Amino acid sequence: MSIIAWIVLGAVAGIIAEYLTGHKVGLAWATIVGIVGALLGGFIAKVLFGVQTLNTFFNLSTWLTAIIGSVVLIWLVGFVRSRGRSS
Repeated sequence: MSIIAWIVLGAVAGIIAEYLTGHKVGLAWATIVGIVGALLGGFIAKVLFGVQTLNTFFNLSTWLTAIIGSVVLIWLVGFVRSRGRSS
């Protein structure tokens, strides 16, 4: 995929992850979280299931992997932030 496709995928996946988790991080952070979440989700899917999920832009597995990875990343960031505030 091209860099533009990664940015669009990241932005959409990040915005969907924001909606699903209820944690609002803003468009720029949602895009970054979406891109990193897609990479994280792709890595985890490859390790656990032995599949390559980030093949093309118009593939359902690409989008599901990006969204799930973004949700997990937003939850992890929220957990780390809340642990830092409680101490």
